[in-house]
Amino acid sequence: MRIAMWSGPRNLSTAMMYSFAARGDCAVWDEPFYAAYLDRSGIDHPMRDEILAAHDRDPDSVAAACAGPAPGGAAHFYQKHMTLHMIPGLDRGFMAECENVFLIRHPARVVASYAKKREGPTLEDIGFVQQAALFDEVADRLGRAPLVVDSADIRANPSETLEKLCTALGIGFTGNMLRWPAGPKAYDGVWAPHWYGAVHGSTGFEAAEGPLPELSPDYAALAAAALPHYQRLAAHRL
Repeated sequence: MRIAMWSGPRNLSTAMMYSFAARGDCAVWDEPFYAAYLDRSGIDHPMRDEILAAHDRDPDSVAAACAGPAPGGAAHFYQKHMTLHMIPGLDRGFMAECENVFLIRHPARVVASYAKKREGPTLEDIGFVQQAALFDEVADRLGRAPLVVDSADIRANPSETLEKLCTALGIGFTGNMLRWPAGPKAYDGVWAPHWYGAVHGSTGFEAAEGPLPELSPDYAALAAAALPHYQRLAAHRL
């Protein structure tokens, strides 16, 4: 099975990738379109030159690989996708060959976390608008809402939430998904040193989060602009 997990940044996405990799029957791919996104958009991101040098920047070859067999003959192929990477002009036909799941997180938490790594994020940077558009595309094709999982539910009860997700996907849940070794992983993208410090220190999902963070007026306005997109998808969460 090909599983395309769609989220914005700072959204428990790396921990989820580690979780699926820990199953033992699942190959994973970390942000397949990142280099193509940087190349086509021209946007400046941390470690831009290193990413372009180390990863495939041809979106057509990336899409073909996403629709292809799992590396190493694994039973499942988990793809950690960033919604903001799917800029206009990139072929999305590969999505029809995948089980598309949408991983969401409250925008106030996303903005607070993102701003610690890259100042001055915009609505486009945090991926909520793009996530809602991709959700609609998949829903139109399926004739129903695709799967949605909220990072808050995962952190509050990882075993129960992951079991629900696996059941919905038609794959067996295993307790191996609840823990992984600390430190960098061979399948991390080259950008990991900038973005993955906290998750490299983890060996499982962190405990439930507390109250929403307080934001500066500019960041609060950004979170408010993203909130309707989050709420619309949250209505369909497992």
